[in-house]
Amino acid sequence: EVQLVESGGGLVQAGGSLRLSCAATGFAFDRHAIGWFRQAPGKEREGVSCISGNDGSTYYADSVKGRFTISRDNAKNTVYLQMNSLKSEDTAVYYCAANTIQAMCVTPREYEYDYWGQGTQVTVSS
Repeated sequence: EVQLVESGGGLVQAGGSLRLSCAATGFAFDRHAIGWFRQAPGKEREGVSCISGNDGSTYYADSVKGRFTISRDNAKNTVYLQMNSLKSEDTAVYYCAANTIQAMCVTPREYEYDYWGQGTQVTVSS
């Protein structure tokens, strides 16, 4: 059974940092792309970042580029999202998702990701 469990969310002041973790089980983790998505109240879910399973290449949305860093530890079956210089507009529920069909991520499109975690709330106070 494929499972993804996010952790690390919370309340932080603007300018602060958080590190989200996504622990995965039930599939060949190191061979597949993992993405981070977020959904703010009243908005559609958007792709934030993804990391490929074959070469570790990464993608970042323009809104987080230079502030967020995605990484993976294949020995621990875990993907991280380091979020620095947080802004109030980063407030959202953050989800990790697995693309168990392919290794490459180019841009994180929701329909390409077939397993999702339950989400973790990130709230940035201004």
